[in-house]
Amino acid sequence: MSEDPFVAHRSLLFTVAYEMLGSVADAEDVVQETWLRWAALVDAERCEIRAPRAYLVRIVTRLCLNRLRTLARQREEYVGEWLPEPVLTSPDVAEDVELAESVSIAMLAVLETLLPTERAVFVLREVFDVPYDEIAVALDKSPAAVRQIATRARKHVAARRPRMSVSRAEQEQVVERFLAALTTGDVPGLLEVLAPDVLVVGDGGGLAPTIPKPVRGAAKLAPVMARFAEVTPGARAFMVDLNGGIAARIDPGGENDTAVSFVIEDGRITQIYAIRNPHKLERLNEVAELRR
Repeated sequence: MSEDPFVAHRSLLFTVAYEMLGSVADAEDVVQETWLRWAALVDAERCEIRAPRAYLVRIVTRLCLNRLRTLARQREEYVGEWLPEPVLTSPDVAEDVELAESVSIAMLAVLETLLPTERAVFVLREVFDVPYDEIAVALDKSPAAVRQIATRARKHVAARRPRMSVSRAEQEQVVERFLAALTTGDVPGLLEVLAPDVLVVGDGGGLAPTIPKPVRGAAKLAPVMARFAEVTPGARAFMVDLNGGIAARIDPGGENDTAVSFVIEDGRITQIYAIRNPHKLERLNEVAELRR
C-alpha cells in the first residue's frame, strides 16, 4: 500500500508554513487544518488529484496567507521587537545549506519585511523550487505576475540577507568562544569574538526583560555582556541546534529562558538574536523535559 500523500509531504508542508509564518504554533495549526481538508475528501475526489504535493502546498499557502493577515494586526501591537519562534533542528538540516539558511532566525526576520504574497512566492520558489505555474494557481495569479513578484522579493531579500556560508565546525568554535567569554566576564575575549559593528536584537514580548530596541557595537555591548555571571550567578549557557545552525540556550537556574541565535562571518559574530518571550520558548522547554 502506498503512503498517504499528506503523510509523505507533512514535513515539507510544516516547513513551508513555518517559513511563511515564523511561528511553530501557527505552522502546526495550518498543517492540521490542511490535514482536515485532505481527510474530508472522498476517495473519488483524491483520485482526480493528479499532483497531490502541489494540491497540498496550495492549501497550506492559502491558509498561511489568511493567517498572515491576522498576524500582521497582532504584530503591530507587539511589545518591542518581534522575532520568529525558534525551532529545534538536527545536524542533518545544517548540512543542507540552502534549507538551513532559509529557516535561520536571521533569514526569517528578513522574510518578515516582505509583503505576504511576496513572502509566499519567495519561499515557494527560492527555497522549494516550486514551478511558477503551480505558485500562480496557489495564489490565483498569472505566471507572469508571479515572476514579477519573485523578482521584486528576490531583490528585497538580497539587499538584507546575512552572508552565511560558515561550516558547522566554525560555528561551534565561534559560539564556544563567545559562551566562554560571556560566562567568565572576559571583556577582551568578547571583543575578539564579536564583530566591531555587531547587532543585538532582543524579543521579550513584554513578558520578559530584554533590550527595548536593537543595539549595535561591540565596544558598547561587551562590557554589559561581561556582567552576565554577576547578574545571573549559577546560570548555565550551552550550545544547541536551532533553526539549522549552532545556537545557545541560557538557563538562569531551573528554567531555560533565553534562546540565542547567531550570524557568523569571518570568524566573528555579526548578529545576535536573543528570544526571551516565554510563549516562544514553550516547545523548546517541552522537548528539553522529554530528553532529560
